Amino acid sequence: MTTSPHADQVRAGAAMYRPWTLSLYDMVAFKINCRFLFRVPVREVVAMFDRNVSTKHLDLGVGTGYFLDNCHAPRQAITLADLNEHSLHHAATRLARFEVDTVRANALEPLPLPGKSFDSASLNFLLHCVPGTIREKAKVLDHVAACVRPGGRLFGATVLTGGVPVGPAARVAFSAWNWRGVMHNSEDRLEDLRSELAARFPVHKLTVHGCAALFEAEVP
Repeated sequence: MTTSPHADQVRAGAAMYRPWTLSLYDMVAFKINCRFLFRVPVREVVAMFDRNVSTKHLDLGVGTGYFLDNCHAPRQAITLADLNEHSLHHAATRLARFEVDTVRANALEPLPLPGKSFDSASLNFLLHCVPGTIREKAKVLDHVAACVRPGGRLFGATVLTGGVPVGPAARVAFSAWNWRGVMHNSEDRLEDLRSELAARFPVHKLTVHGCAALFEAEVP
């Protein structure tokens, strides 16, 4: 398997997700950060899940499983893929009412999953945590798309720093988070994300809320 040159950075970023931080994650990420820093309504992200989630779904970069838990789309079989075992356990426990599988995986490397086997896949609030330029991060799109059948859905959200309105408080927070290695979005620009999506998905939609970009695509 190909090893990403950013593998150590990916592992370091994933290491922050521990049981005690995950217990606070929803409050900090969605009630504070999304509302006051990113300026993206959580309901818009939930609605994106409602539009795109299928009965056989892959979620990459699982966090706490919040959006799969709160959306209303039909879900039956869910595969959770993440490098952090604590996140996988937390999300799998939260979603235990569904048929859930878990797999440890680095988003910058080909996923250890069968190709063209899912009807939908999400990578939500993941790309801004992945090191590298948008062009380098776009490998993640390729790895996820390889697991989705033609005509299936690929979607997610990411937080940008260029080409979108970023408030003073958000700029201070991004500077600190990038320095600590929690985020890697100091060079993430809207036009670059748009270009990488267009190069891969003839049918796609990109919407901006504050400094967050929501993307939805049909896998060719």
